[in-house]
Amino acid sequence: MEFFSKGIIYNFMKYARIFVTTTLILAFLSLVLVFTKGFNYGVDFVGGTVVQLKYEQKAPIDKIREDLAKDKLFAGALITEFGSPEEVVIRFSTVSDSVAQDIGDHIHTLLKDTGTFDIRKVDIVGPKIGSELRSKGIISAVLAMIGILIYVAVRFEWKFAIASVITLLHDITITLGAIILFDIEFSLDVLAAVLTLIGYSLNDTIIIFDRIREELEETKNTNFSEIIDICVSKTLSRTIITSLLVFFVVLTLYVFGGEIIHGFSFTMLLGVIIGTYSSIFISAPFLTLIGFNVEKYKANIALKEKNRIEKEKNALTVRKRYRLI
Repeated sequence: MEFFSKGIIYNFMKYARIFVTTTLILAFLSLVLVFTKGFNYGVDFVGGTVVQLKYEQKAPIDKIREDLAKDKLFAGALITEFGSPEEVVIRFSTVSDSVAQDIGDHIHTLLKDTGTFDIRKVDIVGPKIGSELRSKGIISAVLAMIGILIYVAVRFEWKFAIASVITLLHDITITLGAIILFDIEFSLDVLAAVLTLIGYSLNDTIIIFDRIREELEETKNTNFSEIIDICVSKTLSRTIITSLLVFFVVLTLYVFGGEIIHGFSFTMLLGVIIGTYSSIFISAPFLTLIGFNVEKYKANIALKEKNRIEKEKNALTVRKRYRLI
């Protein structure tokens, strides 16, 4: 299935400066949000307690707030609707000092006048564990980047590796900025979505880089901008089809999956859009920005091929000598 004719070459590089400048501005603004406003960390990372309630009727949120305010344990508690008018989530930073204390029973007692309800879930995370999860999440992302850098450098060359990592940093930075802008709670689900997007974005970038490598080996053309336009145009249908399939799957999760995976699906939606955009318009132009030279690349390929042939000749010579002996 082809959305775009393989015979048509689109002039992406003509507008490369506009795309790169725009995206760098967005990345800069995202970093400003990260260091000024910061993330709305969930209980997973800061510690605290989350209690989910299911009422038989519409949950009286105002009455719930009023009754919980009578107990210091729930000071500053956040009470929000969760997916439907009958369900609410109570979040508070205080963790019970006693493991024996049953938060569920305590809430049942406090909210007995608000109606009939069941406690669907109680999650308690200590602040130390939350801090460890946050640190391990950062370490996971850094290790993923290092692994990608090594993999692409071995498969292609170091400039391809740097361009791919810059592209990934661009995607993650803008995605994180959007998470802050839309006030999405940063939980383990959102972290999982961010790490998933690293692999998804890299896959699209590698497809284009692989096509560029093949074109460099086959063509005598040394105009790198033209080579990029050819390769991106030839992979455009594949990129769009893959992205649309992932987008509609994640959109279905976002619309029908409920509040519990809202953060994950929203982050994935943002990431798919940003990753597709960067794969088409950003990743290859970054190669030109870091000084990729077609003639030097071809010279390195020729040198490697020459060394390979010489090694084969030397190995053949050695085998012949052993036969004579």
